Amino acid sequence: MNNNFYIITGGPGCGKTTLIEKLKQYGYNCIDEAARSIIQEQVKNNGNALPWKNTFKYKELITFFDRGIPDTLCYSKVLNEEITPEENLASIAYRYNKKVFWLPPWKEIYTTDSERKQNWTEAKRIAFLMKETYLNYDYEVIEIPKTNPRQRVSFILDNIK
Repeated sequence: MNNNFYIITGGPGCGKTTLIEKLKQYGYNCIDEAARSIIQEQVKNNGNALPWKNTFKYKELITFFDRGIPDTLCYSKVLNEEITPEENLASIAYRYNKKVFWLPPWKEIYTTDSERKQNWTEAKRIAFLMKETYLNYDYEVIEIPKTNPRQRVSFILDNIK
């Protein structure tokens, strides 16, 4: 287990990227989510490893990304794909800090764009599946309040002290 590795997760459009950017401004090490980079690269190169074109290939590309390995299991559920034994084993073997920070769906800030195609209903479903997935892997899911990014950072820092 890596006690100094904290996961920030949630459904699409809940403010994760803004929160990560704010943590970077405070000098914390942060790893950006790979999903958007993969989508941008695939679109630019006319690739088909996109969640709306070739879900299996897309899933393969995002096995390890900033949110955490259990997030990929959640997306398998979203895509109605079976969780492979390797994915399950990775989620058991490669553990993060027990505290996982979850951003709940927040309709007032939710928007779609060229990489976020889920409608609001789908975004909510994914958010709660994320939470459920981490709980199923015995993480303590801590809900981050719907406040401004600075207050969200403070909330996280208060919870890791």
